[in-house]
Amino acid sequence: MENYQKILDKTIENLNGGETLLLHSCCGPCSSYVLEYLSQYFKITILFYNPNISPQSEFDKRVVEQKKVIANTKAKYPIDIIVDKYDPDEFYERVAPYKDLGEKSQRCYECYDLRIDRTFDIADEMGFDFVTTTLSVSPHKNSQWINEIGEKLEQTHKTKFLHSDFFFFHMEGIRELFLIRRSGLQL
Repeated sequence: MENYQKILDKTIENLNGGETLLLHSCCGPCSSYVLEYLSQYFKITILFYNPNISPQSEFDKRVVEQKKVIANTKAKYPIDIIVDKYDPDEFYERVAPYKDLGEKSQRCYECYDLRIDRTFDIADEMGFDFVTTTLSVSPHKNSQWINEIGEKLEQTHKTKFLHSDFFFFHMEGIRELFLIRRSGLQL
């Protein structure tokens, strides 16, 4: 298995400064440490595209939370957001053959592919340098699949894929949350 953090570190070493990144985000909490880290190196635009979330009221709540995270992130460059269409039918059609499968199954692979492909499409259209996703923050997501999908899609798009395995950032967020709660501060 590849060490995606080492690949990311090498990519960052070779940057000229101010490259643009379209970062697919599944939710605000998962993006917080990723934004903090990557915003030191990239001009970031978040793509909030998640047709797998339902109902729409939940999708809308997550958009609000994502915007709060962006507003509270200390970044070298301003962080923008694109809230893409809400179309759960697109998700259900894509995963229909796998609807009875659980987490870490082909259903998840198709969902990753759907969202990362959409991110590439928008990045190509808007002229971004790189694409990546926050999906690997979750211990329930398969970072190898995510990176394999990114590599595959990079072959048919103009935009480069930024390899990543952000699970470490998830653990840092949990640690900070624990310390905040232990100190008695309210979130």
